[in-house]
Parts: sequence; structure tokens; C-alpha cells
Amino acid sequence: MAPAVVEKLAAGSAQKEFKKESATARLLGSGSAGIAELAIFHPVDTTAKRLMSNTGKVSSLSRLNEVIFKDSAHAPPFRKFTSLFPGLGYAAGYKVLQRIYKYGGQPFARDYLSLHHGHQFDAAFGPGTGKAIMHATAGSLIGIGEIILLPLDVLKIKRQTNPEAFRSRGFFRIVADEGMGLYRGAGWTAARNAPGSFALFGGSAAAKQWWYKLEDYNRATWGQNFVASIAGAAASLLVSAPLDVVKTRIQNRNFEIKESGFSIVGRMAREEGFTSFFKGLTPKLLMTGPKLVFSFWLAQTLIPAFGQVV
Repeated sequence: MAPAVVEKLAAGSAQKEFKKESATARLLGSGSAGIAELAIFHPVDTTAKRLMSNTGKVSSLSRLNEVIFKDSAHAPPFRKFTSLFPGLGYAAGYKVLQRIYKYGGQPFARDYLSLHHGHQFDAAFGPGTGKAIMHATAGSLIGIGEIILLPLDVLKIKRQTNPEAFRSRGFFRIVADEGMGLYRGAGWTAARNAPGSFALFGGSAAAKQWWYKLEDYNRATWGQNFVASIAGAAASLLVSAPLDVVKTRIQNRNFEIKESGFSIVGRMAREEGFTSFFKGLTPKLLMTGPKLVFSFWLAQTLIPAFGQVV
């Protein structure tokens, strides 16, 4: 590395964040986290998506049963359980790629910001806070770019909440028929991901910075990473909840329905009230929250670990 760059990196704490993990370590750590998350939490994700897609009131346990299990609401227990695994193929493609992109990509964005703008974060927010804000900003930038994976997310959600939209068509036929229509809701997805990813990575970094006084976040223990992941995941879910409901409702409709996000927002506010923007938040915090904590904690722990051996 050139002497000028070394001197520049030594100038402030945000600039010192330039890391040594290899691309292979970041790929293995984030990919492993995605696979483990999918294997354990796909039914939880289906439950949350179906609750968010429900436009009526859930006034009884029998109605809740119908919302969650749909056509299998009155089937035997095992049939009910397996009904929570629709779209597993799309989910596998989406979730693993998403976690590789998000958890493995954020360190590259962080490295770029550290190398070229680290001194600006330090000057604007102070050394410690600047480093945490830089982590959050890198996460937000990566979160916006996540819309490239949107078609897989759309197909996964439709399988979970509106399988009739497929009409027996396979993946390639749907792609040929729908084209760029699979990116419907991209703006709302970016609007949801930007603050959500900022809060996820920023909350985790803040916990390591202020609770544990860590200068090198990669030196966090398993326990410290776990607590930091809880902080980041809770902040992310709370910040992104309203836009996540809108995004889900855009994506779960039949392909030919072109209702805009603003139209959905207006109708939700008019017919369902303000609380409709937080539908599914409780199961997300109780079920999706642990899923995000689990995968984020695993990625934060495995990436540095793989960095020691590859």
C-alpha cells in the first residue's frame, strides 16, 4: 500500500476501519449465514408475510388460523406445517443471494468509505461516532442496491401469500411474460431498505462502539456480536416496518394489477387506519427479529473467523 494511503488511514478511527478479510471469507461467512437462516426460519417468514398481506381484522383464533395457514387451515397438523414452506426454491435463491450481497457486500462499501471518506466521517461526527455512522452508511448504500434481487423476492412473496398468481407457470415463463414488471415496487423497496439497513448496521456498530468500547469491531466475541445484532435488528425492524407493509402488498398481488404504492398507502390509511402500517410488527419482532439477529450474528462472527483461515 502506498505510504500516502497508509498515512491517510492512520489519521482517524473511521479511516482505520479498512479491513483485511478476503473476499472468500466474506463470501463464506455471509453465505453460511444465509443458508442457516433459510433452513430454520422460512416458516416464520411465511407467517409474517401472510399477516402483513391480510387486509381484514383478525378478531378470533379461527380467523388467525385461516390467515396463517390459508387453504390448510383445517388440515391435520403436519399438513398445516408443510403449508408454511411455499416458494422454498425462490426463497433459497433470494435469501442466500441476499445475505451474501448484504452481509458480504457491506464490508466492501465500508472499506471504500473508509479509504476515501473516513476523515470526513471523523470530522463530522467525531472519531468513535464517525466510525459507527460510516458502518451505517455503508449498510444503507448496500441496502438500496439490493433491489437488483427484487424479482426473486417478488416471486417468493407471491408463492407465500398469493400462489394463484402463478397460474401453473414456471420461473422462466414468468420472467418472459412479466419482464420488468417483476421490479414493481422497486422504489418502495429502496425506500424501505435505505433506513432499514442503516439502522441494522448502525445499531450493531453503535453497540460495539459505546457498550463494549471496541476499537476493532472484528474482535467482538460471540456474545458481543449477539447483543450487537439484537440492537441492530430491533432498530431495523422498527424503522422499516411501515414501508415493509406497503412493499409486501405491492408484491403479493396478481401480476396484472398495477396499483401504485401511493394508492395502497391512501387506502390503508382511509380504510384500515394508521395501525395498519405496523401490521405484522409483533410477529416480526418475535419471530422475524430472531431470524435477522441469528443471520446477522452468524455473519458478523463467521466473516472474521473465516478471515483467519482463508
